[in-house]
Amino acid sequence: MSEISRVLKTFIAYLKRPDLYPELGRKIVKNTVNRGNAFKGKEKTNSWAASRAVSQKQAVSQLFGIDIEPFQTEFAEVLKDSQKRQEDCPIKMGGAGALELIYYSCEFTNAKSTVETGVAYGWSSLAALLSLTKRNGTLYSSDMPYLAQDGDQYVGCIVPENLKSHWKLFRFADKESLPKIFADNASFDVVHYDSDKSYNGRFWAYNELYKHLRKGGVFISDDIGDNSAYQDFCEKNSIETTVVEYEGKYIGVFVK
Repeated sequence: MSEISRVLKTFIAYLKRPDLYPELGRKIVKNTVNRGNAFKGKEKTNSWAASRAVSQKQAVSQLFGIDIEPFQTEFAEVLKDSQKRQEDCPIKMGGAGALELIYYSCEFTNAKSTVETGVAYGWSSLAALLSLTKRNGTLYSSDMPYLAQDGDQYVGCIVPENLKSHWKLFRFADKESLPKIFADNASFDVVHYDSDKSYNGRFWAYNELYKHLRKGGVFISDDIGDNSAYQDFCEKNSIETTVVEYEGKYIGVFVK
């Protein structure tokens, strides 16, 4: 599919969904007036992140006092089955990230409620749910429909059926999903951000998620090197964060 065809298909799909009109307006502004905003402070933050980055294993050990090695062995079968589901999926979405970081954040906090933005195949959702189900907990997820790919039916496709009773998925942009999620549950043990990559989108969501993260809870943000939103947020709030380098990208994590 050409870029023009993809954009046109996405625009037509938006027009068929009045509930997504607010996000359509924001996307038009983001891709015209605020186009340069997406990468604001990128060079500054990548230098900052590189100077302090540690491995996922080091971060989990330093923050939580936990060894991540048992994860791959304990959940070998479910991970294998989920990988097969991804390979069988006819559309392309974001792959698995730092699963151990998410899982052990939930274990460390004895999480009963976790919120994430961004689902795609559902790898981060799986990592959280594997922990939350031990305590009959709930994962709240925000994820936009995949309008250009007719991919709605595949969002979260790698999550096993037996875990889905602990999962509430909100299919709107963050600015619509998060207020609905917070109305359902006001305090969270773990938050994981992996959605809108723009500076403004990140900074807005970081503030909202932080307000609803309990003291002692864990805050995680993927892809913090896209722009300086995460660094600026931490500096504004005097937060001492850990930076994880994972597969050439940077993840931010701290305990509130």
